[in-house]
This record gives sequence, C-alpha cells and structure tokens, in this order.
Amino acid sequence: MDEKLGKFIEDFGTLTRLAQSGLDHVDGGEQLLQALTGHLGVPAHELSVVTEEIPPHRLVDVDIVMEGLASRDPDYRLVGIGGGDQRHHMSFSDMLQQSRGYPRFPLAQPDYSNLATGPDQQRQAVALGLWLFSYAGSPAAVLQRGAKIDRGRQFASLEVLATHPAVASGLLAEVRREMEHQSVFKGQIIALAVSDYGPSISGVTFIRRPELTGSDVVLPDGLLDKVEGHTLGIARQAHILVAHGQHLKRGLLLYGPPGTGKTHTVRYLLSQSEGTTAVLLSGGSLARISEAAKIARALAPSIVVLEDCDLIAEDRSFGHGPKPLLFEVLDAMDGLDNDSDVAFVLTTNRVDLLERALAQRPGRVDLAVEIPLPSKHERMELLRLYSNGLPFSPSSIETAAGRTAGTTASFAKELIRRAVVAAALADETPGDAHLGFAVEQLMADSEALTRSLLGSNGGHGGGPGPGSFPGPHAGPPPGPGA
Repeated sequence: MDEKLGKFIEDFGTLTRLAQSGLDHVDGGEQLLQALTGHLGVPAHELSVVTEEIPPHRLVDVDIVMEGLASRDPDYRLVGIGGGDQRHHMSFSDMLQQSRGYPRFPLAQPDYSNLATGPDQQRQAVALGLWLFSYAGSPAAVLQRGAKIDRGRQFASLEVLATHPAVASGLLAEVRREMEHQSVFKGQIIALAVSDYGPSISGVTFIRRPELTGSDVVLPDGLLDKVEGHTLGIARQAHILVAHGQHLKRGLLLYGPPGTGKTHTVRYLLSQSEGTTAVLLSGGSLARISEAAKIARALAPSIVVLEDCDLIAEDRSFGHGPKPLLFEVLDAMDGLDNDSDVAFVLTTNRVDLLERALAQRPGRVDLAVEIPLPSKHERMELLRLYSNGLPFSPSSIETAAGRTAGTTASFAKELIRRAVVAAALADETPGDAHLGFAVEQLMADSEALTRSLLGSNGGHGGGPGPGSFPGPHAGPPPGPGA
C-alpha cells in the first residue's frame, strides 16, 4: 500500500474518532439514548417499542391521561427531543438505533399544540414529548406525538418503551380506559369536519349547546312530545328498559319539505340533552359515520345527528367501498350493541330516496316523523315567535298567516325580517303596515323563486286580496331621482 494512502487512512480514522467523540456531547446536553438507558437501567436500543395509534382528535384526551399517569411518580420527567426535522420522520425505534452510531437526538424542550377542549376552552397539549416515569413499580418511557399531516403522520401515537412487555401492555390498557372516562368530548356537542387530506385526519369542532324551550318550537300538537320521548325519554328510563331486556339503540327519521323546522327540532333535542354526547354530521362529513358511531358508543349516552341524508344517500364516492353511504349508516347502527344508549337522528327533505333502503333494513329507524308545512294556526304561532315583542297587532298577525298558506317556518322568519328591514329603511318603528308590506312583497309573483328558496310551495302573488294590508307607504324610501 502506498505510504501516502496509508497515512491518509490513519488520519481519516483519527478524524472519525474525534468526530464521534464530539457527537457524544452535542450541544453539551444529554442524548436520547443515554437518557433512556439511564432511566430504564438497561440498554434502551435492545428493548421493543410498543406503538398505539390514536385518532388525531383524541390527542387532547391522551395528553390529559398521560399527565395523570406520569404525575403519580413524583420524580417523573417530561422532555423534548431535538435533532431537527428528521425526528418527525423517524419512529421511536429508529431514533434509538440511529443514536447508537451517530448520536444526533439531544434532549430538548417538548413541543406543544393548543387544542380545543370545549366551545371556549383550550389546552396546551404535548405534540412531541417524552414522558419518563415509573409505572406499576417499573421504569417506563412514552413518546407522545400528535398527527403531522405534512410529514405523512396521519395519526397521533404513543410509543412505549418498558423493561417488561406486561408493563407496556398494562400502561396502554389503562390509557384506553381513562381516555373514555376523562374524554373532553363526553357530554359535549361536536361536529366532524372533512379536510383536503381525507376524513380520517380531519378535525372536530365543539358546538355550544343551544338554549331552547318547548315554546321555541312550533309543531302540530303532540309531535314534539313524540320526538322527545323517543330520543330523550328512552335515555332517561334506560335502566328500566335494560332491566326488562329491551334495547336502547334507536333511530329517528325527521322528514318533510325544506324549511319546516327539522333542524330546529334537532336543536331543541340537543338543548334538552345536557350531559349527552352529540355528534353532528352533514354533507361530506357523513362519510365519517363509522368514526361517529365509535365515538358515540364510547361516550354514551349519545346522539348522532345526520342532516340531509338524501343529498348523498346514494353516492358511492364517499366511504371506503362501493356501497351507497346510507348503507354505511345502517351498518354503523347494526354495529352497536343493543344496550348502547345511542340515538341516531336522521333528517331528509326527500324521504322517497331513503324509504326503500330503510325498508330493506327493518328496525334500524324505528320512528319516522313528518314535519309538515305549518297550518294557519301554526303560522300565527311562528310569526308571534319570530316577532319577539315587535308591536304587530293580533289581527295583522292573523291576516299575514292567512295570506301565506303553503309557506314554511323559514318563510315566517324571513317575513318578520323583511318587515323590520322595511321599517328601518323608512326610518320608522316596525308596525302592522310594515308587516303588510312584507307580505305583499314576498307573496308577489316576482318573488316566486325566493319563496321556493325558503321551502314554500304555495301563496301565489297577484296583488292585494281579501284581508290585505293597508300602507303601501311602508316600503323603502324613494331612491335618488325617484
């Protein structure tokens, strides 16, 4: 071998040893493998890592549980892992193996994310951090990570390192149990959303519970009691039904024309179910029905609301197979145990699109209730409700109700708004004349499309009729040049 080449190889070896020695003290701080080996009492890279994937929206639950478990040990530590971007692309096991030859994961500060725990509450949760503590009398290390979609990590996870396999399995089993008991979602109203990355990694939004009473809902006599009894009454008497061998899971279908109050009825049910978990799905998020059913089962008593099922009931582009989405819904209902206190509430404007599928799966929806167009009496009640103290006389309310046959609850709400707008534009206090003007305006032939958009199918225009309102002056003030 050439003398110069031999000298180069010797010098290069010396340089490599010096570099390796320096890497052992990167940033003058403690290295990951060194810290884990010291905590566990055995070479950490020789132990198996047990990984538990967590739905991304459950990271906040995991964080609460892990803090509780670790803090039982007064000497626990929570540390972060440095090393740049590579830490996001490598598993815990890979980090340990890489650290054997080239230590490049110094301990650092944990990474955190602000996560919602309610409509108005947030928690700073560990997004990347290592818990070092004693569990069941044995040392354990748990790497907690949040999902990181842009790095290809679609789930949150716990990666457990323990000297005994039973310790790791026992720890994860307790985490699962406590996640259900301590979940921030339990007793809350949440809406599942869909993101560009797909339904399995999209978010959860907390919804403030509505504040409604029975007087805020105008339906035919006895209808609201029937709906409430089936959804909430069964939940209140669950122990009696179970004692008599009766199942608790149930399905309610609210159907009828658009704008008649199906969604408003659902909001009333939510307002009266304090302490019940509610999961709301609509539009594209209906594809998350399987996930919603799992949440509902784990956090029962629960209500799962599926709005406007007809819009995508036969769509095969959602979900994970060729079945129409409605069958995914029915499968999710089938998957619940009979004693699961879960109510499915479906709403639709086109019951004809659902009827055949529902008939093929008898018993999944055990109560179908039509929310019809309001009668004259109900239209009067709606106008009184939406006028909310405005000085409209009883006779003007009755006249307006009589002139608006075939219209919906949404129409009544818009009618009152139009009356207030007319008064505001005329710089006047709202009164009967403005209500009359609003009726004439909305019932005119030129507003046929508006009436249709408000869900109404009746009430043709054609000028003033019997019982029409006086006061054409109640319209907006003339514009420039009028």
